[in-house]
Amino acid sequence: MNTNSVRFFNEHPVPKPDNGAELIIAVWKPANAENIGKIIRLGHNVGASKVLFIRGDEEHRMAKIKKTAGFSFDQMNWGFISEDEFVREYLPHYSLTVLETCDGATNIFTSFLNTKTILLGGSESHGIPAHIIQKSTSRVFIPTPGDSKSLNISNALSVAAFEWLRQTIYSE
Repeated sequence: MNTNSVRFFNEHPVPKPDNGAELIIAVWKPANAENIGKIIRLGHNVGASKVLFIRGDEEHRMAKIKKTAGFSFDQMNWGFISEDEFVREYLPHYSLTVLETCDGATNIFTSFLNTKTILLGGSESHGIPAHIIQKSTSRVFIPTPGDSKSLNISNALSVAAFEWLRQTIYSE
């Protein structure tokens, strides 16, 4: 049995979103370099136009990010920006979907996700601050029926990004 993914997807192409659909994946002040690399790779997998990391005062080891991101490190459009840049340059042009367990959040699997959106996940330890949540167009959570109620940020964004992709490509 051949398990070469490049050959497989060449033989089974996946449609790309169209009609103005655009996804930006963003993370609020990430603390973990390995998660940053995983999220860069995720953005590349789902065809996101950008991956943004809203920076605080944390420092990250680029070698660790690059190792985890693999070839997506150089292929994906990604970067660190300030909170001010995020609010000024991105929020006026995109709907903001926050992935957070907060008041007003709805189940991601029963919620409509805008086709041109920023999907924002929170810091691993502090989540997304209230003043940013208040700027959101929608608030969604991932239901976790198991006993652990916390998802790693790279895992949570993977679930959410692929749900956006499913809705954008496969919903009528």
